[in-house]
Amino acid sequence: MVIENEDKLILLTNDDGLYAGGLRTLLGVMEEFGKVILISTIESMSGMSQALTVKTPLRVKLLEENDKHRIYACNGTPTDSVKLAINQLTERSPDWVVSGINHGSNASVSVLYSGTMAAAIEGCLYGISSVGFSLNNFSPTADFSICKKYVRIIMKKLSSEPLPSGICLNVNIPVAKKSEIKGIKICRQSKGNWKEEFEKRKDPMGKTYYWLTGIFQNHEPEATDTDEWAIAHNFVSVVPVTVDMTAHWYIDNLKVRYKK
Repeated sequence: MVIENEDKLILLTNDDGLYAGGLRTLLGVMEEFGKVILISTIESMSGMSQALTVKTPLRVKLLEENDKHRIYACNGTPTDSVKLAINQLTERSPDWVVSGINHGSNASVSVLYSGTMAAAIEGCLYGISSVGFSLNNFSPTADFSICKKYVRIIMKKLSSEPLPSGICLNVNIPVAKKSEIKGIKICRQSKGNWKEEFEKRKDPMGKTYYWLTGIFQNHEPEATDTDEWAIAHNFVSVVPVTVDMTAHWYIDNLKVRYKK
C-alpha cells in the first residue's frame, strides 16, 4: 500500500455504526492517505442530523490501535463523535473529517436529516476540510467496492487544495457497474421533499405504535444540474454544502417589509 501523505491526520465517522460495510471500506481507503482516528457508535444513528447528547453522559472506549489507525466506540451521535474526537481524542486538529460511506443516498433535502452529513458539517464548523460519502443503496450488504475509485479521486483533490472555510462536500455515488459510471458531476442540491407517512401498527401486547415510512418527491426531475439527476444518470454527484443557511437573496425584501 502506498501512503499518499503520511502526515495527514484523518478523523473518520459515520451514522450506520462501527460494523457497517461502508465505514470499513472507507477506513481502508483513508489509510492510504495518513493516520486515521475512527470513532462511531455500535448502533445506527441514521437520521440523527445535527443532534447532540445533552441528557446522558458521553462515553468512549478505545477498541483497537495500530500504526495505521485508532478505533473508538462512542455512545453519542455522529456530531458528538466529531466534537469529542477533536476536543479530547486527537493529538492535534485533524486535516480532514470524512464521514460515511452511508448506506443510502443523502442527496437533495436528505442532507438535512443525515447523521453522515451532520458529521461532515460539524468538521466544517471547526474549519476542517470535510466530506460526506454516500452510496445509493440502502441494503446492509451493499457492495461498496465501486466507491473506492471516487473516494480516492476526491481526497487527492483535497490534498492539493483544501476546501474554503464554511464549505464541505456532499458526495453521492450511484448503484451501477463500474463500467457504467460516467464520472463525477459537480451539482447543486435538488429541490424536493419527503412525503412522510406513518403506518399504524400493533405490538405483541396489543398497544398501538407508528412506523415512519416515506417517498421522496423530486420537484424538478428534468433539471440536469442537480444531484438527483446526476445519480439517476450514473454520475457521482458532488455538491458543495455551506453552513450558512441565510436566504441572502431575501434579506433586502425583508428590510423593505419590516421597515419602520
